[in-house]
Amino acid sequence: MKISTKGRYGLTIMMELAARFGEGPTSLKSIAEKNQLSEHYLEQLIAPLRNAGLVKSVRGAYGGYILSREANEITAGDIIRVLEGPISPVDFTEEDDPAKRDLWMRIRDSIAGVLDSTTLENLINYEDQETPDNFMFYI
Repeated sequence: MKISTKGRYGLTIMMELAARFGEGPTSLKSIAEKNQLSEHYLEQLIAPLRNAGLVKSVRGAYGGYILSREANEITAGDIIRVLEGPISPVDFTEEDDPAKRDLWMRIRDSIAGVLDSTTLENLINYEDQETPDNFMFYI
């Protein structure tokens, strides 16, 4: 399964809104400028997110978008499913081989498990836990 730009940019929009949750509406223009993305493309992505009830639009001079729920209540899986459709590496409904069917189902369930256990709050508060490699070169 490959996540397209729809899913990646949609996640960017939602992370920006989560980071500014409680501060009022955020314009797509400001998100586009900050992340060097096309505002027109973001406008196409926000509609399905709004229709799914993940964001609310606020009209007016200082309008924009806000999350409809708190960041810890919206998962990456919610966003990806709205923008990309069902999570599955292959269409295994017609798979005759039970071993391969089981493999595809386990892959699907693993991907869904990661996406559904990762909230927007997790993403905006992420800190890299890996220690950087410190190389010392002697000459």
